[in-house]
Amino acid sequence: MSELEKAMITIIDAFHQYSGKKGDKHKLKKSELKELLNNKEIKDQETVDKVMEALDSDGDAECDFQEFVAFIAMVTAACKEFFEHK
Repeated sequence: MSELEKAMITIIDAFHQYSGKKGDKHKLKKSELKELLNNKEIKDQETVDKVMEALDSDGDAECDFQEFVAFIAMVTAACKEFFEHK
């Protein structure tokens, strides 16, 4: 398996580890997103609210996998330079 395939599986697994704990197993509710993000050191509720608002492109108050992947892509692009210099 290629490194890219391994990374894709990791992203899919991370999403499903948190999605569906409360309701639809294919979407993250705000509480599930908060739990996932807290593992990434984002602690305050206001930040979680803003992230969910930005991710929720269809306005259903949940984050589906497509919205989650867009988030991962934006964060990865924003952090690229930081990780290149490590």
